[in-house]
Amino acid sequence: MGSDDATATGSERTPEGLRTRLESEYSAELALLGSERFRTAAAGGPPKPEPLLSAAAESEHAARITFTEWAADEGDPGARDAFESVIDQETEHRERVAAELDEWTPEAGGAGPMHAYLRGREATVERIAGGMVGRPLVSLRTHAQLIDFFENERETSDSARRAALFRDLRAETAGTLEDGLALLGERCGRAEWKTAELVAGYTIRLAYDDTADALRSLGIDPDVGDE
Repeated sequence: MGSDDATATGSERTPEGLRTRLESEYSAELALLGSERFRTAAAGGPPKPEPLLSAAAESEHAARITFTEWAADEGDPGARDAFESVIDQETEHRERVAAELDEWTPEAGGAGPMHAYLRGREATVERIAGGMVGRPLVSLRTHAQLIDFFENERETSDSARRAALFRDLRAETAGTLEDGLALLGERCGRAEWKTAELVAGYTIRLAYDDTADALRSLGIDPDVGDE
């Protein structure tokens, strides 16, 4: 291996190297999740405020449960503290989004493919990579779409407040991503970086597949871009 190759490989075994690689390798998946088609999938049809808010509340609720399960049996004290911090954040996010709805209760049933996968992770590095890196990379894109929707939605006087809400949530999610990358930087050797990349990438892929399947159920080709 030449010195340039060695330098490139070494740069990938860093927090920012991991993020860069994920955003490159999964650019198509993240593009769908950051497109207007995500809003259609989340709303189950033409995007409207109530179904989008309900979907967002469900997402925050699912994340809260995932991190609660992890915190209950996590043996790494630093990771456990981080998971507990995310629980508090996701609880606040859920309550703030739910407050925008006249009535909301969590849907009965399974966790959805992404969170079902995450809840099955037992290794600390896998949990951090999936829940605090892969998942936030997804949420940064989906939150941006909700911000854009409410910034451009003129049907109600609540739109500006709702856009501001999702800007807050997105900023805090970016903080979770930075925390997750830092935690990995403290825990990963060569093998662990590879594991982290695989788990975070699969988390992104599951979110993409779920959105793509929802679009197909509506008769929409997920591979056809926004107008």
